Amino acid sequence: MADEDLPAGWEKRMSRSTGQYYYLNTYTKASQWDRPAKAAKPVPSSGPEQVQCSHILVKHKDSRRPSSWRQDNITRPKEEAAQLLKEYREKIVAGQASFAELASKYSDCSSAKRGGDLGLFARGAMQKPFEDAAFALKVGELSDFVYTDSGVHIIMRTA
Repeated sequence: MADEDLPAGWEKRMSRSTGQYYYLNTYTKASQWDRPAKAAKPVPSSGPEQVQCSHILVKHKDSRRPSSWRQDNITRPKEEAAQLLKEYREKIVAGQASFAELASKYSDCSSAKRGGDLGLFARGAMQKPFEDAAFALKVGELSDFVYTDSGVHIIMRTA
């Protein structure tokens, strides 16, 4: 298959169903039977490959694992978890406390030891609602509540 000198961004492959060769655009994954005449153009990325975020997680009794480094058995209802996060968010927005300070004290995630910092992560590394919210934020922006199987979060994108 590599015997042909193809324009950049194309691969020659054999169809399993027909046994014929076809050409695959490695950027768009589109295929065609005719040999390509010119290089394939990279598709512009719709956003960053990775983001860095911090978060504050408040677990509730219906969380996937209702325990944390702070509390062995979490019994609060989801509404109470959201109310706590609302208070933390208001303090951050009003400048009464830093995100890292509140995360260190109150987050039910082990990232609390790092002020809530989760480090850099790519798509597919976090639960979908968390990922969608994190990648939608601008650097320095604070999310609204994000509900996942782990609990209720507020996220701040840091890079």
